Amino acid sequence: MPAVKPIQVPRTSLEEIFRHARESFPNECCGWITGHKDSEEADGVRRATNAYTPKAHPTAKNRTAETAYIISDSDLLDLNKTLDNEVRPRVIYHSHPNGRAYFSQTDRTNAFDPWGEGPSYPVQQIVVGINEKQVVEARQFAWDEGVGDFIEIAIYEGLEI
Repeated sequence: MPAVKPIQVPRTSLEEIFRHARESFPNECCGWITGHKDSEEADGVRRATNAYTPKAHPTAKNRTAETAYIISDSDLLDLNKTLDNEVRPRVIYHSHPNGRAYFSQTDRTNAFDPWGEGPSYPVQQIVVGINEKQVVEARQFAWDEGVGDFIEIAIYEGLEI
């Protein structure tokens, strides 16, 4: 059992994220899920714009929006403005249009603060694996202080969408 408990995301919110992934396909989608700061659940889906361009990405300059994402400046500003609110971002999500839900090395690198001392944001992460036919699955990841890395903490069943 993981040392970190997953923020609970209701199936209705997951399905909203899955629809976002389908609408964005074959590009990656991105956004976050909000919840009360003291709650173990988050259900408010906030879509963001994938503003990927090779020049804008901090580490993956040889990719496209099909294989990388950047939360747009205005969306990122909104995310940052709400980090200290009662209802705040609890989980950042994005999709992998290759059908695989994993926290890639690029995902890890970009989720770390610039000094490599921990996560950039106090949130968990969900990666949605989607292909041409269906959402295969989604997996949730969280920073584990003891391990010093992001670990998988939950798996969600996909959806034919």
